[in-house]
Amino acid sequence: MNIVVIGLGSMGKRRIRLIREMYPDYSVIGVDAREDRRTEATEKLDIDTFALIEEIDRKIDCAFICTSPLSHAPIIKDCLERKWHVFTELNLMDAGYSENIQTAKDNGCVLFLSATFFYREEIKYIRSKITGDKKWNYIYHIGQYLPDWHPWENYKDFFIGDKRTNGCREIMAIELPWLIAAFGSVIKSNVISDKMTGLNIGFDDNYMIQLTHENGNKGTLIIDVVSPVAVRNLEVYAEGCYISWNGTPESICEFDSISKKLIPVTLTEQTEHIEGYSSFVVENAYKNEIKEFFDVVLTGKIPLYGFEQDRKILDLIDILGA
Repeated sequence: MNIVVIGLGSMGKRRIRLIREMYPDYSVIGVDAREDRRTEATEKLDIDTFALIEEIDRKIDCAFICTSPLSHAPIIKDCLERKWHVFTELNLMDAGYSENIQTAKDNGCVLFLSATFFYREEIKYIRSKITGDKKWNYIYHIGQYLPDWHPWENYKDFFIGDKRTNGCREIMAIELPWLIAAFGSVIKSNVISDKMTGLNIGFDDNYMIQLTHENGNKGTLIIDVVSPVAVRNLEVYAEGCYISWNGTPESICEFDSISKKLIPVTLTEQTEHIEGYSSFVVENAYKNEIKEFFDVVLTGKIPLYGFEQDRKILDLIDILGA
């Protein structure tokens, strides 16, 4: 199978590295308008690179779109019209959704949207514990100071510094899909937000959100790009039940009703980390969703998450004001 990765920034390089590790028989090339990124990819990943899609000189089966979110819609359209199956990173805007969904259907192409947290073992475990016979509450804080997201570049040059695709909006787009899958559709929300930092940004940098789910579950979600310490702290509880998670596979614990203590949960998957990234960034989930994409392409498997669901999430994020 011949794969093109469009966008050779940090995520594009990650996708190339993982595809080649998992599928060594697949051929991978890269596309990026920036010469420095093409040069780096050629030297470090040993792949052929091109400045434009139009320059590609070979047959392509699948495209991974790893450019900044605001550029996704036209690139997705171009790839689908070429009858390439498409894997895209988070879009954060629903521009072109209807047209691209239809184009994918018309051309018999897979249109696959990244939803990395669905593929994390900790999230799978937490979701398995949220039963319908109880009412559940959760308290969840996710935050990290915006300039620390990509310390090797200025936050103003990264899409998280743009009001339309800002860091708080991205956190919501990552977390809300699995939270809603676990706790149910949101029927009511309350939001407090403002700007706490001196960062040169045109959006609120912290949100305190109360969510009421249709089945009676409730949650408090705190999201910010302020915290100088990268934080992901979750507490989930119901009568007789309590789960805590601090963002890493080793940190998930569950209340044991016999010993009356918190007991570490042992997950079956061996955790993989890459130096230079937060301990919260687990390579396994990225590998799992790449496998899911190729399973969808090759076997017709129904993906866990898609564009129709994402449109509803983006509508909710708009309501929350991010």
